Amino acid sequence: MTPASLVQDVPRRRQLLSRLTGSGRSSIPELEPLLRTLRQFHPKANRQVVERAYVMAAHLHSEQTRRSGEPYITHPLAVATILAELGMTPTTLAAALLHDTVEDTEYSLDRLREDFGDEVARLVDGVTKLDKVTYGEASAAETVRKMVVAMARDIRVLVIKLADRLHNMRTIQWLPEKKQQKKARETLEIYAPLAHRLGIHAIKWEL
Repeated sequence: MTPASLVQDVPRRRQLLSRLTGSGRSSIPELEPLLRTLRQFHPKANRQVVERAYVMAAHLHSEQTRRSGEPYITHPLAVATILAELGMTPTTLAAALLHDTVEDTEYSLDRLREDFGDEVARLVDGVTKLDKVTYGEASAAETVRKMVVAMARDIRVLVIKLADRLHNMRTIQWLPEKKQQKKARETLEIYAPLAHRLGIHAIKWEL
């Protein structure tokens, strides 16, 4: 089943997600390191929403690749892993896994809300809106930072965005040189100060 047809087929989506029980070890090897980290911070957490989010994201991004040639799902998985290492909860990890689905696939916010509930949908919607904020030569860094903070009504939206930017910076070598320079400047002037303001030093120092 293609990603586009899965989006339209509600029964198949529900069947896909209902196979996961959330008990015992994960049957998804790629997800086990993330879940292991989650258990360290939240031993009694219900991991089911994380597994369901991974399965859905993997299907929706299955025909996409990163500039490096890696499957696209490696990016949201890396973002969620960064957040797990910060001690974030399953809901935030699920939103991180799904954070590019509304923007980059045919999966709508309404369908995401049907499948994962209001809280995850609000976080994904917040990250999607932040992705539309542009920072150019004429934009003062402090103005853009204030705009980003104002748009992110839930602090978790900012944390997901910071983890997203951190992983993109870790893989920046695959971008053309001019785009690397633009992203690096944007990161230094917008995202590193935001990480500092939020007290997320692990992200701030790497950015």
